Amino acid sequence: MLLLDNVSKSFGAKHALAPTSLAPQPGKTTVLIGPSGCGKSTLLRLMIGLITPDTGSVKVDGAPLTAINVDEVRHRVGYVIQDGGLFPHLTAYGNVTLLPRYLRKESGWIEQRVNELAALVSISRDTLSRYPSGLSGGERQRVALMRALMLDPQLLLLDEPLAALDPIIRRGLQTELKEIFARLKKTVVLVTHDLHEAAWFGDEIVLMREGHMVQRGTLDDLLSRPGEPFVTEFVHAQRADARLAAA
Repeated sequence: MLLLDNVSKSFGAKHALAPTSLAPQPGKTTVLIGPSGCGKSTLLRLMIGLITPDTGSVKVDGAPLTAINVDEVRHRVGYVIQDGGLFPHLTAYGNVTLLPRYLRKESGWIEQRVNELAALVSISRDTLSRYPSGLSGGERQRVALMRALMLDPQLLLLDEPLAALDPIIRRGLQTELKEIFARLKKTVVLVTHDLHEAAWFGDEIVLMREGHMVQRGTLDDLLSRPGEPFVTEFVHAQRADARLAAA
């Protein structure tokens, strides 16, 4: 359903993304990973039309993403960013229901959908009555996921959704998110800088560096069949960081 065909992006003199083609597998989770500034978040933002490519095209269900259809396409794509990105002046419930109310969905449908998603992400209706400032980091991410899923999108994009959480909460949400992805069978693209997280979620891992896709495949491909020395260097650095964190 999603195809990036030879897309590239520069910001002034900085080349953020070299010409890149990618078609995430429907119903699977594709993880974009790499060091800071490698282009993974740029690639994700191109998928939802927050920025436009300098070259190439983004296609959703075979139709190019343009200024004319971008709003309609976004209604079919869920998007979650680090720390949730909730509107501070709205309650959690107001954040979750903002778009369907704007689209004039029936109140009965909205209430049923809120109840379904609250059960899915294990959050109480009482919690939904609070403002983002009164929520924990984990609760904000659960609400952000509800908001992203509210219109039952075909595609779910997550940009470092767990990076700001402490390790214990992060581990618990990783487990819950993986179960949710498996249950809903959505096409998911997730950005992370953490190899363990990429291995946990990813049906396919895309390792990036300096705006280029270096290697695509499973974790075993990266470990046993590295395409170039940087792959091994990245894996070893991630393992070293994990050992330091555990010390």
